[in-house]
Amino acid sequence: MSATARRREIFHRILADGYVDAKTLSADLGVDTSTIRRDLDALAREGKVERTHGGAKAVEGAGHEVPYALKKDVRRREKTAIAEVAAAMVSDGDSVVLDSGSTTYEVAVALRRKSSLTVLTNDLRIAKYVATFPDVRLLVSGGELLGSVYTLIGEHAAQFMSHYSADWAFLGADAVHPVAGITNTNTLEIPVKRAMLECAGKAVAVADHSKFGHRALARVAAIDELTCIITDDGLDDDERALYGDRLVIA
Repeated sequence: MSATARRREIFHRILADGYVDAKTLSADLGVDTSTIRRDLDALAREGKVERTHGGAKAVEGAGHEVPYALKKDVRRREKTAIAEVAAAMVSDGDSVVLDSGSTTYEVAVALRRKSSLTVLTNDLRIAKYVATFPDVRLLVSGGELLGSVYTLIGEHAAQFMSHYSADWAFLGADAVHPVAGITNTNTLEIPVKRAMLECAGKAVAVADHSKFGHRALARVAAIDELTCIITDDGLDDDERALYGDRLVIA
């Protein structure tokens, strides 16, 4: 693999996951860590990433968002497992808010087996999929389109959510941290996410293990505001302990 192709792959991983570790990249891409460090330094000089100890992270900022096309196939197995656990919490006839994102999309897929659901979402891909359910009431927010992730944001989207009282809200997360809580890279999405959280009887964050231990720019919710956080089995015991009984392992 050429340096250009390798750096493109590294950049796509950072966009999809928010963070990369040099040792992991070295093993995955078959080059030594010094080569990876040079790649990360080059990307940082271009302003594409921010260097951290042992790796690099996405550049934080209100306008930064990971394109859905890059996220949808990353850690697909883990997202599917998380979604199955999330869907098992929902009963036939429940009302469910689905945040935008690739993990919440998998929750929508898993919910297809339920009947008589009411689904509220600001994600156009989720809305398109849920519209094919044989027995569903679908409510889609208005708002301004955040095109790369097919998400509706803004005052109208937040107000839309505030008009309802749902049984469940399933929220995505760019980062999960025991102190910072659930955080997001794009500040523009925060009012809608907060409205989703506040309109639901039970709020659940769904995030694969790569999101844990990191902080993004904007705070969505404290850990104790959530009913639980569902993740996959990739966290070690020490990391799991930081979240106590609010953590559910798929």
